[in-house]
Amino acid sequence: MVGESLPELTDREDVLQPLLSASNSSSLHEALEFLIQASRDAVGRAELALRNILPTVLKLVESLHCASSREYLIPFLKLLRNLCAGEVANQNSFLEQNGIEIVLTVLRSAALASDPDFGIIRFSLQVLGNVSLAGAEHQQAIWLNLFPNEFFLLAGILSQETSDPLCMILYTCCDGRPVLATELCRDLGLPIVVRLIRTVASVGFREDWFKLLLSRLCLEDIHFPEVFFKLSEVNASENRGNTALGDNHFSSKQAFLLRIISEILNERIDEVRVPNDFASCVLEIFKRSLRIVDFATRGKSGLPTGTTSVDVMGYSLIILRDICAGDSVGDLKKDSVDAVDMLLSNELLDVLFSLLRDLELPSTIRKTLKDGENQELISRSSKLCPYKGFRRDLVAAIGNCAYRRKHAQDEIRQKNGILLLLQQCVTDDDNPYLREWGIWSVRNLLEGNAENQQAVADLQLQGTVDTPELTELRLKVEPVKLVILDCLKSNVTPWFLVVFGDGGSNKVSEKVDVFSFGIVLWAILTGEEPYANMIMHYVAIIGGIVSNSKLFVILNGEN
Repeated sequence: MVGESLPELTDREDVLQPLLSASNSSSLHEALEFLIQASRDAVGRAELALRNILPTVLKLVESLHCASSREYLIPFLKLLRNLCAGEVANQNSFLEQNGIEIVLTVLRSAALASDPDFGIIRFSLQVLGNVSLAGAEHQQAIWLNLFPNEFFLLAGILSQETSDPLCMILYTCCDGRPVLATELCRDLGLPIVVRLIRTVASVGFREDWFKLLLSRLCLEDIHFPEVFFKLSEVNASENRGNTALGDNHFSSKQAFLLRIISEILNERIDEVRVPNDFASCVLEIFKRSLRIVDFATRGKSGLPTGTTSVDVMGYSLIILRDICAGDSVGDLKKDSVDAVDMLLSNELLDVLFSLLRDLELPSTIRKTLKDGENQELISRSSKLCPYKGFRRDLVAAIGNCAYRRKHAQDEIRQKNGILLLLQQCVTDDDNPYLREWGIWSVRNLLEGNAENQQAVADLQLQGTVDTPELTELRLKVEPVKLVILDCLKSNVTPWFLVVFGDGGSNKVSEKVDVFSFGIVLWAILTGEEPYANMIMHYVAIIGGIVSNSKLFVILNGEN
């Protein structure tokens, strides 16, 4: 019976009776099992709200905490959490019955213990998280009780169990009341955010609340610079409230923040329009990282590499790539500039092309150079890719800048970048999908730009190269005429550069490889040039490819 497990409640049958009656049980253990299960759905919560069960549960939580009875405290916290999950009557009752103060007392006790009880902390935070979903009044009440001291205490608990629900509370309050987001990133609140990021970097996260919180603060609002520079482990005191770039050092936590931000932006690329201040800050971080990274060492892995400066450079580049992937927003205010145009005006393309020109040649091209030949070309390419995929990410960022932006297309041509991008349409051992991104970039560069199309058409064939793979197969490349097709759908050659899509997609299909492989096999077997008698009918070729009418005819040797 109750008295055997909880002597302090032996004389409090009046407190327990509502629970026993609501569950039609004779013991507290059975009652809790029934009520926790019943409160998991909306109908059950509504029925228990009519029975006014929540005040009883709060009284028992308070009593059990004072008695240090963990065996029953956790089940009661679970019940309280379920009761407050979307049931307005229970959420309001929680506020009226001083539930925040009661749960906060439990939280403090568990968090300040020499051996923190992560289970009690987690369930207590989940209670407050569900209550915060009720609206502005509840969010304000929670904020007034926990900000800043209690939030700071909880942010330092090294447990994934507790950081997830804490992020839920912070996100819900900031999303519901923008003024709280600003307060969280000022003098009193910024240490909370920084401490929480450090904690999550150490213990990880399972739920999306952490990403939602960072998205709210750093992408949808303007607080990224303050958060990023506060995370610096070097001269942190000097960086307080100062977003100016200081010394040439980054912390691992800054690299972690950039990694998470890059994931968020990639996942929500069609939803989020980043502030110009954010884009400008990331560009400056990228430029700063270039002064630190050692380009004399070839990276052995993709991101993260474990080298802080390389990770900061790589993730900032990926963020810039994805910012440039967003279409121009139609609801810009008059005379305003979108983030991509702002980046272009701050010499983004100059930086990207400078890096691309200085990199060593792609592995496919390096393999074709014989010993003793073209040594001058090799020696001029002094920099190595510091991580696998660096060249690909540079090409992708350039290609995204050129997407339906004629002024960017023109700038690339004026910087003599067309041939350089064409040279990226090859495979590279250190850069997966380089060829696909190279094709995508060339397609964007030529779309709707007659000057760029003419520049490519004027290129002269310098000769052919036999790769080691072809030599092993006893095959030899013979010169063929290169044709660039001007079409809204794609920019192709009869041999390789075929991009499938509707012109509005930013994804390169695997069909590119399938088509190209089929063309090569057909040419090897027949010894003929594909589309030979249609060499000047560009639109007919690409139209047939897109409509599927020319895909199989060629395999039968017909034209």
